[in-house]
Amino acid sequence: RSTVMSKGTVVLAYSGGLDTSCILVWLKEQGYDVIAYLANIGQDEDFDAARKKAESLGAKKVFVEDLRAEFVEEFIWPSVQANAIYEDRYLLGTSIARPCIARRQVLIARQEGAQYVAHGATGKGNDQIRFELTCYALYPSILAPWRIPEFYNRFKGRKDLMDYAQKHGIPVPATPKAPWSMDANLMHIRCAAVLQNHPPSDIFCMTKNPEDSPSAPDVLEIEFSKGVPVKVTHLKEGTSKTTPLQIFTYLNEIGGRHGVGRIDIVENRFIGMKCRGIYETPGGTILYHAHLDMEIFTMDREVRRIKQGLGINFSELVYNGFWYSPECEFVRHCIAKSQENVEGKVQVSVLKGHVYILGRESPKSPYNEELVSMDVQGDYNPCDASGFIKINAVRLKEYNRLQNYSFRS
Repeated sequence: RSTVMSKGTVVLAYSGGLDTSCILVWLKEQGYDVIAYLANIGQDEDFDAARKKAESLGAKKVFVEDLRAEFVEEFIWPSVQANAIYEDRYLLGTSIARPCIARRQVLIARQEGAQYVAHGATGKGNDQIRFELTCYALYPSILAPWRIPEFYNRFKGRKDLMDYAQKHGIPVPATPKAPWSMDANLMHIRCAAVLQNHPPSDIFCMTKNPEDSPSAPDVLEIEFSKGVPVKVTHLKEGTSKTTPLQIFTYLNEIGGRHGVGRIDIVENRFIGMKCRGIYETPGGTILYHAHLDMEIFTMDREVRRIKQGLGINFSELVYNGFWYSPECEFVRHCIAKSQENVEGKVQVSVLKGHVYILGRESPKSPYNEELVSMDVQGDYNPCDASGFIKINAVRLKEYNRLQNYSFRS
């Protein structure tokens, strides 16, 4: 039995990779008892091997938690309802995963009576903020090694980590590390790469190159209730998926087959710097287009105008790490209220990197075929439009009178 006084127990968000393996051993060196926690949120990972690795490195306990179903239902689905998209392009796959992972980490810390939670996010990125704002909202004490001077002064790069690993018997990758970092989950895969280079073909894991994808489309019918998908049917094959996890996994498969959801962007991190991200979000992209179509079809124009603003607010709050804030909770409630009549079926064709809307139907749409028809007058009097136009023109006349605006040169 060791006579060294323990500094306490820490629950470490552990990936099985080089960084968090070194962190696990380093925390033990510093006198902490370490519980390793791995979250299965749909990434391609050998969880048994990662468990054994953590145990061999001296983890007091190892938790491998399957969070895939709750990730879809409690985090992806609210994002679908919101049409969540950051800076007009990014569908927030990493951002929405962090509060899901951190919530379970906090539950384990409480259950095990741990004094701290810890993560391996770097001191320059968004993830440290997302993890810690969640943890501080739910738990008081956090260790962030990449912001502890004793740690980051010792490990100034990958070579230092490799040397440390070899010295302490930590298994290291046999192949050189790719020149990009990667984050993967059920929603997407993100690669952070240097700005100047075009992405190499082997950077993409979830999606086929659209040039090499099938020349025949997959035609799907996606059924929504209260703004979330409840059923997906392949119209040619007749197969259907009905549970949230099945639906999302199937849409990833179809979207991946056709190269849907690839983007290469520069985004603004919350911490104040710009970074390049290369993303694959196949299933999320199909749902974004299908839900947007059903929402516009079923929702009142003025309600949707307000809801659009809420969707932008939601996206920024989630990107910046404020999932567990009062304002984000409020926005989620408002968005859920707006989705009460977003119900019906959308038919989509998925082909060569694109999602095409083919049609839609809903028992709750305000669309009135007779009202918009040029062949049937109905209750609409065309003469009423004259007054409507003139009233709207008053403001324009006054603006241009004050500007002394003239069409004459």
